[in-house]
Amino acid sequence: MRKLFISLLVVLVSAGASAQQRYVDAAELTVIGQPVPTDRPFARVDTSVYKFNDATIDRYANYSTGLAVLFTTDSRNIKARWETSGANSGSNMAAIGQKGLDLYIKKDGEWVFAGVGSPAMNKAPYDRHESTLVAHMEPGVKECLLYLPLFDKVDNLEIGVDQEAFIRPLANPFRHKIVVKGSSITHGAAASRPGMTYAARFGRDNGFYCINLGFSGKSKLQKEYALLLADIEDVDAFIFDTFSNPSAEDIYGRFDEFVDIVRAAHPDVPMIFLQTERRETRNFNTDREAFEAAKQKAAAEKVRQRMKTDRHIYFITSEDFLGDEHIATADGTHPTDLGFTYMLESISPKIKKILKKYGVR
Repeated sequence: MRKLFISLLVVLVSAGASAQQRYVDAAELTVIGQPVPTDRPFARVDTSVYKFNDATIDRYANYSTGLAVLFTTDSRNIKARWETSGANSGSNMAAIGQKGLDLYIKKDGEWVFAGVGSPAMNKAPYDRHESTLVAHMEPGVKECLLYLPLFDKVDNLEIGVDQEAFIRPLANPFRHKIVVKGSSITHGAAASRPGMTYAARFGRDNGFYCINLGFSGKSKLQKEYALLLADIEDVDAFIFDTFSNPSAEDIYGRFDEFVDIVRAAHPDVPMIFLQTERRETRNFNTDREAFEAAKQKAAAEKVRQRMKTDRHIYFITSEDFLGDEHIATADGTHPTDLGFTYMLESISPKIKKILKKYGVR
């Protein structure tokens, strides 16, 4: 009887704790990360306006990659409920990075990791999720930054707080606007959590408003991307990881038109091109070595040629992007959190030095 009583008590306490939570639509808070405003709060790009003529690109455009919700609350517990597609996690991806949430809370002036929203992956269709992000916090007001899934769409998101607590929109605290356009490396394919991409970390570490336009495997200097970039207002800088996906032939044939379109709309904005990393898949594969070497050669030639006539174009080489221990990728191509750490150690000082020339600091 005593065991039965304790079991019933636990159930009642749990039910009571659940009842103490109330949920608010995250769309009513501050959502950041969209390059151009859309009617869909958790989608990156409005595909009814921007036509990519590619079903995969359209799907990626509707992902919540790089988007985040900003809010302030005095709740001691924060939960979330969200809906995604029914896709399983990818072979080189962590489920939390692909479909989960990543919460940071401001502490002593810095964004500090607070918890994750773990997606429900134990049973298909993997589309409805509920998770405690953080619990049993000290009393007081918290400023919160919640990153959304990297490789999935979000159809609905609700934030749960204690019944008597408040939750309010937090104004975007990040300054300037830096657009990061790139491949699966920018997209964050092997990042453990949504907030661990190099774009998110560079922004969070330096207080910059970085917009993630990574399109896995599909970033090949297409004209359609350039037209989107041309429409983004008030851009302070572009960072391009645009040489990872295209072949050497694509780079030679498309680079100039791509730059022409963006430059016409943003005549004085710095365009910082990152050389593609030296992939570990080249180590023993001679075909891969030849293909990747040709890409790197084409990229260096085209950017350096353009730099002769455009003083706002910059090129950052990639020799040290992945370190030298051969341990920084998930699959020989996609950086893990360690890989992004090495990459940021290399590029951050160089990018910040360039940005400083334009008053971006």
